[in-house]
Amino acid sequence: MSPNTCWLCKIFRAEENGISSKVSLEEVLQWSQSFEKLITSKYGPMMYKTYLKTEHSDENIEFWLACEVYKITSQKKRTSMARKIFTSYIQPKAPNEINIDSPVRKAIIRNIQEPTQSCFDEAQRIIYMHMERDSYPPFLE
Repeated sequence: MSPNTCWLCKIFRAEENGISSKVSLEEVLQWSQSFEKLITSKYGPMMYKTYLKTEHSDENIEFWLACEVYKITSQKKRTSMARKIFTSYIQPKAPNEINIDSPVRKAIIRNIQEPTQSCFDEAQRIIYMHMERDSYPPFLE
């Protein structure tokens, strides 16, 4: 891909998000090794989200990241955070509705009144697989 059409090149030239000067070449090269390395790196999720916005699917990374925060949220704050995740991403016609199958959605709906630390795990796993399989390969191009 030429530097004129490469989405990553455009971002770096435009200094979007102000992070291009902070990202090392080593980190960028690691992103191509695996989706896991991208998603767990310091700036990878932010750059991946920027890419997903161009594909109109940034709700996937937003949901995945919200689940990561949810898992470490205290019991005291868990119910309100679960509600927020549910209304933003899970409920039918949610503003940022993610693509998960009906049985997973129904299980979350049943458990949302008393959410556990793992109540979004299956949905998060599905979204991770969608991103890894569908969005990650074009991200690398």
